[in-house]
Amino acid sequence: MYRFTTFLLAATILFSCSSSKKSAMDKSQNILFGKEKNDGWQLLFDGKATDGWHTYGKQNATERWKVQDGAIYLNIDAKSSDRGDLVTNDEFENFDLKLDWKISEKGNSGIIFYIQDDKSKYPNTYNTGMEMQVLDNGTPTRLGHSDARLYTHRAGDLYDLLSSADGATNPLGEWNHVEIKSVNGKLDFYMNGKHSLSINLWDENWNKMISISKFKDMPGFGTFKQGKISLQDHGNQVWYRNIKIKRL
Repeated sequence: MYRFTTFLLAATILFSCSSSKKSAMDKSQNILFGKEKNDGWQLLFDGKATDGWHTYGKQNATERWKVQDGAIYLNIDAKSSDRGDLVTNDEFENFDLKLDWKISEKGNSGIIFYIQDDKSKYPNTYNTGMEMQVLDNGTPTRLGHSDARLYTHRAGDLYDLLSSADGATNPLGEWNHVEIKSVNGKLDFYMNGKHSLSINLWDENWNKMISISKFKDMPGFGTFKQGKISLQDHGNQVWYRNIKIKRL
């Protein structure tokens, strides 16, 4: 009896320590640290609800977008009428955006910004907003999403416009930390701490790039200097967390 009681007590202590550790790890997500608060950062997601977001063309976030384990994820089992990109209620001009994403096998999504929230005029978020691609690139021995075969369509690319540095994404199933910084027409992408892409917006070269892209017949694309931010519903499971932004 003594040995059994001792074993049970030890197991209880171990479980309690493990639970406390897990809880502590969870609390480190979706928060602003002291320096971030002092520097003017704001959370766009608190890890608990989709407050501050709505599905494009709707008043609120539909059941397509759910929150679980401190992450926003795409609920692909929701009814098709709930489909649509998740969009911030607020607009942003000059900004520094940071977040983490994780994609399912052969999955596709994206982070779209400078969106004009008028579905009657612009049926899709990408009719106005430019995109950092979120994708399962695959590996030399495993096929990822079919877009991974296309230049400018891989994870971290400025979708269909400019390719990012290779080798910056983490393996499938792991979180990727990205940053999108747009200041007075200068756009920079970062992937897992690596400066992966830089370009000037709204100049002659920018207009030429659009003219040979899939967006050439979308008059509003890439022209707005202020707009909303969205997480794309491309029909594949994807997770986002630690979404924070600083107005510049």
